[in-house]
Amino acid sequence: MTVTLEDIQAREARHILQTYKRQPVAFVRGSGARLYDTAGREYLDFISGIGVTSLGHAHPRLTAALTEQAATLLHTSNLYYHPYQAEAAARLAQLSGLPRAFFCNSGTEAVEACLKFARRYWHTQGAKERTRFVALEGGFSGRTFGSLSVTHDEHYRAPFAPLLDGVTFVDPADPSALAVAVTDRTAAVIAEPIQGEGGIRPLSPQFAAALRDACTRTGTLLIADEVQSGLGRTGHPFYAPILGLRPDLISVGKALGGGVPVGAALVSERVAQAISPGDHGSTYGGNLLGTRAAVVFLTELTDGGLLEHVKAAGVHFERRLRALALKHSVILEVRGVGVMRGLQLAVDATPFVDEARGRGLLVNRTDEKVVRLLPPLTIQEADIDRAVEVLDAVFAAVAVEAKA
Repeated sequence: MTVTLEDIQAREARHILQTYKRQPVAFVRGSGARLYDTAGREYLDFISGIGVTSLGHAHPRLTAALTEQAATLLHTSNLYYHPYQAEAAARLAQLSGLPRAFFCNSGTEAVEACLKFARRYWHTQGAKERTRFVALEGGFSGRTFGSLSVTHDEHYRAPFAPLLDGVTFVDPADPSALAVAVTDRTAAVIAEPIQGEGGIRPLSPQFAAALRDACTRTGTLLIADEVQSGLGRTGHPFYAPILGLRPDLISVGKALGGGVPVGAALVSERVAQAISPGDHGSTYGGNLLGTRAAVVFLTELTDGGLLEHVKAAGVHFERRLRALALKHSVILEVRGVGVMRGLQLAVDATPFVDEARGRGLLVNRTDEKVVRLLPPLTIQEADIDRAVEVLDAVFAAVAVEAKA
């Protein structure tokens, strides 16, 4: 039976809670960097499920592993052992330098775990007054109560107030603000090394240095939210060390499962020693399917040459985007690293995203005036060239319409 976009829209209108403003397209199949809609039309995917389908769609080794696992054993719970949590955790430890992992189902849950573990660390040390958090203006860490509490945008926060008490936000353009905000009552600072929803904004070296100094001076823990910037998207395993930061905890998600929901809180040994059985848990977290997917992805990342591929693709991507910006004055800035890129526009990005979709290219809008590009880590230079050609036509077309 053929299902049309209109059929899906009508059924969703009756039964789905309307929390999303979906774009008018429904996808039914994917391959590599391409998606196909209900009418069979092809799209070049430069958003990859908001950084999730890291190996592209229908990756053969991931597909084979998931098929085998689904036919063998999906879930047993954390009451028992299975082979894949430890294997995935060992690979994450090698990449991050943090020896322990807690597996959950998403990046938001990973942030939630990091916040809890930071509080638990100080409670164990007897410093029960160290309960406060410092977060960054422009930061986004999720939508659960804890992660939302360290998310800055009032649009997300206001309808659900009051949130977690004791959170101070600092401007990443003002490194000196950290010296005042981070005190001996701060449990942890949480920061995205590259702000994702905030517009693909890397932290400056000056801010990173001030952050390192503030944490060292006060003993405050550092949580690096690498849900979007981590696991190879920049061409590096994690971006915090590139900024000279040594986090005590790292939250990961998105890319980790290649499309299967899985996240993890990565934890230093000193924090891990403060955690006791029963302090945290998850029914689904670390299930066989999710961690098997994570092992496949991490194997591709390290043993399959994916990190080196992203570095090379990132250089090509940046060169093409900077040339594009020289042609179109509406593009004010090109930001990002590797295959995590943002085009800062002078105007709202919505019409450009819509025009791109109409021309068969999927990108998205963030921070109102930013076109965000997050292709699969496996993206090829020919597809980057094609995407930039489409964007060239998009900026020319929308600019003409704006003048008409």
